[in-house]
Amino acid sequence: MKRSNQSGKAMVREDQGIAWELRPGGMLVQKRTDAAGGPSGPFIKIKVTHGSYQHDLSILAQSTFGELKRVLAQETGLAPSEQRLLFRGKEKDDGECLHMAGIKDMSKVVLLEDPASKEQKLERMRRDQGMLRACEAVAAVRAEVDKLAVKVSNLEASVHVGAKAADKEFSLLTELLMVQLLKLDSIEAQGEAKVQRRFEVRRVQNLVDTLDLLKARNTNPFSNSRTAVSVTTQWESFESGFGSLSAPRPKTSTAFSNDWELFD
Repeated sequence: MKRSNQSGKAMVREDQGIAWELRPGGMLVQKRTDAAGGPSGPFIKIKVTHGSYQHDLSILAQSTFGELKRVLAQETGLAPSEQRLLFRGKEKDDGECLHMAGIKDMSKVVLLEDPASKEQKLERMRRDQGMLRACEAVAAVRAEVDKLAVKVSNLEASVHVGAKAADKEFSLLTELLMVQLLKLDSIEAQGEAKVQRRFEVRRVQNLVDTLDLLKARNTNPFSNSRTAVSVTTQWESFESGFGSLSAPRPKTSTAFSNDWELFD
């Protein structure tokens, strides 16, 4: 004879294949099953009150409170571990049978949500709401940066074709981008919102760097091209030669000097 504990019941199987169950009172009885091999017994209707809601359930009278919790999980969305069942003002254990606790047809049971679980849900809800607000704030900054990015792109195209732009255009765009950077810095973000904020910060920084390069090129068209290097190098050689205050020392030849002396 083999015995195993499961959900507060002790199941016993003999050689003949007869299934037994140990009732909470200590009585060992044959487990009742229907013709299809499923559990058999009288069904009772229970009214379960959960806050302002009431659930009417039909369940086997010999079911346990743990089994009742699994049924309620489908009705309420609360996991069995998040439920507390009270009957006649006392909380019931999962392994206790309904009929042994005195529950009959049309009895009333109170369902409460576990306080720790409820607090965890509230914390997750607050965190999710905070993340949603942060994502919305980042999205608002992104919309402004999109507008500024278009202006930077137009200014870049203008400078690349050789058009001259006023310095105040670069300064104004840089200032507006820095304002958006400060807005991003003031956003408290976690999770996905934090990732989005970091992306926008890098994007703004790249736009500011682009404006700095464009401003330098606008001031000196050759500052950022290969041609500029060669031209600068040529101007440096001119300055050390014809353009300098001290001309380079001319090359002399001793042989020519001696020849002139012979002619004299």
